[in-house]
Amino acid sequence: MPDQKELLPEQSEELLKTLKTRFEKNMSRHKGIEWPNVLARFQANPDKLWSLNEMERTGGEPDVVGYDAGTGEYIFYDCAAESPKGRRSLCYDRQALEERKEHRPENNAIDMATDMGIEILTENQYRELQQLGKFDLKTSSWIATPTEIRKLGGALFCDRRYDTVFLYHNGAQSYYAARGFRGSLKI
Repeated sequence: MPDQKELLPEQSEELLKTLKTRFEKNMSRHKGIEWPNVLARFQANPDKLWSLNEMERTGGEPDVVGYDAGTGEYIFYDCAAESPKGRRSLCYDRQALEERKEHRPENNAIDMATDMGIEILTENQYRELQQLGKFDLKTSSWIATPTEIRKLGGALFCDRRYDTVFLYHNGAQSYYAARGFRGSLKI
């Protein structure tokens, strides 16, 4: 029986089919990158498929957005038009969740990302994503927050309104039905 963080062969096949279709449909996100090279990277790192499947399962619609020539890794971001549905209504991190006395959300963005084997987008990564399309027109997404801000109880999130990407702050313990998080994964 497979480990809980391992896909069955048929699940892997289905995921790869979905990823290939999305890759081919959105070539502007990954100019100069060819699917057979990405597929070879999956075959060399099958353990990463579980994390990609988690991104897909929670509504992230992951896609290749870049290539790190230094490491030979392909970079995937959540490319769903809005913040992934399966990752909304979360406060920022475990500390915020524990500090919340009433109406606690089910989880927090940082722990969920860690459990999925992905990293929450940084502000720079979020802005890079927005160069590839128009995302979070109705929702917002938590982003990695600098330690100095987090120590003071805050956390950062972004969205796109008025054809502009905005960076905001909120108490880390806050959560909203329209705020989730986007992740990245290198393979």
